[in-house]
Amino acid sequence: MKYRHLGNSNLKISAVGLGTWAYGNDTFGEVDDQQSIKAVRAAVDSGINLIDTAPAYGDGHAEKVVGKAIQGIRDKVVIATKCGTHRDGPKYVRDLSPERIRTEIENSLKRLDIEQIDLYQIHWPDPDTPLEESVEELLKLKKEGKFKYLAVCNFGVELMQEISEMTDIISPQPQYSLLKRDIENKIIPYLLDNNLGTLSYGTLGGGILSGKYQERPQFDDEKDNRAGFYPFFKEENWEQTQSLITLLKEIAAENGQSPAQIAINWSINRPGITTALVGAKNEKQARENAEAADFSLTKTEMTELTKKSDEVIKNLKI
Repeated sequence: MKYRHLGNSNLKISAVGLGTWAYGNDTFGEVDDQQSIKAVRAAVDSGINLIDTAPAYGDGHAEKVVGKAIQGIRDKVVIATKCGTHRDGPKYVRDLSPERIRTEIENSLKRLDIEQIDLYQIHWPDPDTPLEESVEELLKLKKEGKFKYLAVCNFGVELMQEISEMTDIISPQPQYSLLKRDIENKIIPYLLDNNLGTLSYGTLGGGILSGKYQERPQFDDEKDNRAGFYPFFKEENWEQTQSLITLLKEIAAENGQSPAQIAINWSINRPGITTALVGAKNEKQARENAEAADFSLTKTEMTELTKKSDEVIKNLKI
């Protein structure tokens, strides 16, 4: 495993991180809690030390699962969670009001069963709450020792500039993969110029880049609505993605790796990416994800993948 400092902080995190959206058990199909706990343990055993979660994942369920999984190994992990987005039935509600933030961090600490959060992230911008009010409350909570470092998710450059005038942030968390690279235009240059780290999510595009789907999957929207978040599964985009999947499989075979490992390795070796977050529903997936940092793609392979990615993205209907 490779380890990198997150921005200018003293957090040294694994190049592959564990994403836990699936552990909410309401977005990526049926997920067994005991399997999730074993997956977390396997990830840590394999060198992954960053675990990213959020209250919005299963209305706090993912945080509870993570809390159980890290019992006895708290000193081995960097815990990242979020505020400002919560569940109201099937809806995701954005609320960065000071009252909501304080309630959420107390609940997160309780569910995770920890005394301090390592990385506390604003999950999504809230257009109905002035950012100054949110930041003022967050700084109070930091002073109280509730979390170490502040970060953001899904912020554009303008919002990152705005919050940076009020307080320090050490990283954003944007979506980034071979199928979604728009952050390369403005966000990555901004991060590099300002010495910020990056936790990227959606590394496998909801699973499509694993190459495991021989045909376009039909998800049960009631328990698995990833197709609503990742448009690559839509009928009009499915065929467009296949030439990229084919190339992933070819390079995987040449390297003795899986297509998922190739997609992960490409991400963690792109400029500005500190850590690529990847989900794992079981021990095997967790170990495989971790091993994606243990080899190096050649310059030619990186270029081939990037070029094919460019071609595919141009034709996606998003």
